[in-house]
Amino acid sequence: MQKSSPVDGLRFAFGTLTVLPVRVHRWDRPAARGGMLSAPLAGLVVGGCAAGLGVLLLLLGAGPLLAAVASVAVPAALTRGLHLDGLADTADGLGSGRPAEDALRIMKQSDIGPFGVLTLVLVLLAQVAVLAQLYGDSWARGAVAAVASAVTARLALTLAARAGVPAARPEGLGAAVAGVVPVAAALGIAAAAVAVGAAGGPRVAAAVAAGAGGAELVLRRCVRRFGGVTGDVFGAVAETAATVSLVVLALGP
Repeated sequence: MQKSSPVDGLRFAFGTLTVLPVRVHRWDRPAARGGMLSAPLAGLVVGGCAAGLGVLLLLLGAGPLLAAVASVAVPAALTRGLHLDGLADTADGLGSGRPAEDALRIMKQSDIGPFGVLTLVLVLLAQVAVLAQLYGDSWARGAVAAVASAVTARLALTLAARAGVPAARPEGLGAAVAGVVPVAAALGIAAAAVAVGAAGGPRVAAAVAAGAGGAELVLRRCVRRFGGVTGDVFGAVAETAATVSLVVLALGP
């Protein structure tokens, strides 16, 4: 199989994880591996856009609540809402109490059930509440939080795509990227992300680590419940990581 270049990986990451006009030329496993390793870079761009709009609104005289709403809306828009949709579908599947096959069928349906609606509302409220608090403290704290949460969300995708984590279905994006990242490479990316976060202070590093840890708990629950990962599960772990990292950043003085 032809080796994938770093450009192929970046194209895969930005072409599948964002709505940015990047054309994906290769959909094979090597390109998927490079793409999932590059996922935190896509998060850096998404988070930068989210922070930029939030800070711009503050400079124009808006309050921290509106800036927070904008910073939450940008990642949703730049991902076509797929991560939030995956979160809702995964919540419905986990909450259904059905066998794995039936739960996967529920997740694949186009509608959203009560568990999904409740989870979406609570997660979005938590994200907006934290960012409003941090933007209220200073524009810098809010901006750092917006970037850190977006990077942590995509770091969770890298970790979820590591070798040993099976796909729950033989088709779909989940199957395309499941198990493509070597464990050592996934852990190396995680360590690098925490180290970069430390440049923003111990709390940022702790937020990145905690977000990845929270996503890991959700991932393990989904693998036990569904027999593996799906595209929806990837969305769920991303939103979990983003939310947990934000909550950690909100704690303390």
